[in-house]
Amino acid sequence: MQENSRWHAFENADQIAVAACQQILNTAERAIADHGMFKLVLAGGKTPEHVYQLLSQADTNWSKWVIYYGDERSLPADHPDRNSVMANQAWLSKVAIPAAQIHTMPTEIGTELAAAFYQPLVLAALPFDLVLLGVGEDGHTASLFPGHQHKQDELVHAVYNSPKPPQERITLSAAALSASHEVIFLIAGGNKQEVVKHWQQGADLPVTRIQPENPIDIYILREYLQFETTPDLPSDYCGQSGHALDSVNQHRDNMPR
Repeated sequence: MQENSRWHAFENADQIAVAACQQILNTAERAIADHGMFKLVLAGGKTPEHVYQLLSQADTNWSKWVIYYGDERSLPADHPDRNSVMANQAWLSKVAIPAAQIHTMPTEIGTELAAAFYQPLVLAALPFDLVLLGVGEDGHTASLFPGHQHKQDELVHAVYNSPKPPQERITLSAAALSASHEVIFLIAGGNKQEVVKHWQQGADLPVTRIQPENPIDIYILREYLQFETTPDLPSDYCGQSGHALDSVNQHRDNMPR
């Protein structure tokens, strides 16, 4: 388990989405005030989709937002299984973020070409302000899967043997995803109890390789937590109602940039 981590337990996925949405908006406000833009990396999945739906109703300075993706499937540009299509339908098409500031991963041109295209965009963007991630039942995050080996100097990897269809994807590297002022994991849906247990016990999983300088925030369903196997966890554990983020914001205000 990452030493720099704070676990926030919620009763349901709706509460996670509300809390994540509020933290994203708070972080955006601070980033824009600090350096004139907000660089956000998006995740795929049902819980992030709910977050994006909430963001579509928000009132913020969209002209200063810059959007990147953590991973993408190698599918046609308009395929409904693409993360970019989901994010566009749920949120991006409904707000005034300039099109030039939405950096989709062009996997429709081919996996290797798309990874090469995206690498300089990521290099120029680092560090990100906030990265959103999920966790799969096997411990994968973005499209970083157990057992896969990638070149250490790459910021973007081409993936050819994904255990989940489609087999071809591109993904930001663990190093790129870690190069962010803030990282939020959203964990709801599926059978995640076992992988969370292994994560808490320090197993070597892709999710544990995300190691930003600042503490990560893990927004998780209460039912997934197993405190009896991790007696040290409550020291960084924050119970949340889904309506307030006081514990998050107090830590946030003291974070270095």
